[in-house]
Order: sequence, then structure tokens, then C-alpha cells
Amino acid sequence: MQADGPRACRFGRRWYLNNESWHPSVPPFGEMKCILCWCVSGETHCQRQECPPAACASPARRDNPCCAKCRS
Repeated sequence: MQADGPRACRFGRRWYLNNESWHPSVPPFGEMKCILCWCVSGETHCQRQECPPAACASPARRDNPCCAKCRS
């Protein structure tokens, strides 16, 4: 049996369309803004945002809460 089109993905209790992306929500932590998931032909793929290493002793997370940057 062949599908008529790209399949959707189920993540938790929600369905996502093919090529749709989202930040997963994981109880009890809530939305994981540093992780991005996307739907590809019925399969869910997730990846944590990669951050370059901070080249200072005490980095801050002002602009991007996922990646630390050195203070100016």
C-alpha cells in the first residue's frame, strides 16, 4: 500500500505536518527552546542547538539563552 503524500509525525499528544518544525515540550520541564524537532516523511528528528565554546572565564547568556557568550 502506498501513501498519497508525505506522512505527518506524532510527538507526545500532537501531530505535526511533513517539514514542520517545533520546540518540544517535555513535562515537567516545559518547552525546550534549545532543542528543535522537525517532521520528515513521518519520522521525527530532534537536535540540540550547537554552540561555539565561549573563550572567557565567566560567559553570560543574554541574547541567546541556549548559548553562552563573553561579556563585552
